[in-house]
Amino acid sequence: MTDDRIIIQNRMLSHISAEYDKSEGSFFYDAIKPVAIELESSYREQEQILDKGFAGTSTGEYLDKKVAEQGLTRKPATKSTTVVTVTGSQGAVINSGDKVASDTVNFIFSESKIIGALGHESVSVECEELGNVGNLPVGSIKYFPVTLPGLTGVTNPNPLTNGYDGEPDDELRQRYFDKVRTPATSGNKYHYRNWAKEVVGVGDARVFPLWNGTGTVKVVIIDSNKKAAAPELVAETIDYIEVERPIGATVTVISAAEIAININVTLSLSLGYTLEQAKSSIETKVDNYLKEIAFQSDIVSFAILGSLILEANGVCDHSDLTVNGGIANISIGTEEVAVLGVVTVA
Repeated sequence: MTDDRIIIQNRMLSHISAEYDKSEGSFFYDAIKPVAIELESSYREQEQILDKGFAGTSTGEYLDKKVAEQGLTRKPATKSTTVVTVTGSQGAVINSGDKVASDTVNFIFSESKIIGALGHESVSVECEELGNVGNLPVGSIKYFPVTLPGLTGVTNPNPLTNGYDGEPDDELRQRYFDKVRTPATSGNKYHYRNWAKEVVGVGDARVFPLWNGTGTVKVVIIDSNKKAAAPELVAETIDYIEVERPIGATVTVISAAEIAININVTLSLSLGYTLEQAKSSIETKVDNYLKEIAFQSDIVSFAILGSLILEANGVCDHSDLTVNGGIANISIGTEEVAVLGVVTVA
């Protein structure tokens, strides 16, 4: 029995005359018990209704409705896109809608072409799925899910970085608080930060007023994956701010520079785990940590990295840890963002 239900039930029983048996198992006890359970459930639902009315506690569609009061909308998920190189025999047809694939996800041709005399063509593709699942390194797209006549090979010469998950509640909530708690007026630095963060794909922004003299503003952005922003995202942010900014301001938008965090460590493994399993867990934990501190901290903590490695699946202990070749915190500049580099385990 829960405490709330007991309190409600006892309160109801107290209104029944003492001349009647109210002990457990009695008629009145058994008759009131299910009513108390339902009342407890109703009270909890009422509390949740109240929570849905405040930005700090609402979630999902209720948070969407709350932030809409300030003119904000949740940034949607996007599909990653790129241009792949398709090889095959001259005259072979590449049809829009046909698919190529990586080991994990399919991509759809978004245009039709015919293989020319050179034996290859560059073709635009779009990921079949929304989100960062389609963000892949060079050479990841290499299969045809079904045989396509005359086509023999496919690859992506450039990495894919422009697939973004839909804006999570905590980031949308923070944008709401940024707007209502900071005086974003008349094109001040808060205004520029809010404008930048309204662009789909922008994860955060830093603003430097008067960076190159009177009337100049520099905006440094990272993408929603908390990595350097692609040139296309920088261009979209410039275009958006140009529409919003006050007349006379000269605005420069750039991407933060990535600082790779490379880790070398010797592991003692728990029974039943492999180095590869431990490495994968370490990479996930460190990547999540770096995303949390992006544009929030000016150091990557050596001590925290050590603790994260110790918390990783399969790690019993570790030694000889170095980060970027040293045993100290890594400083991150105001126009830089730390990203996961190479994790080497032994």
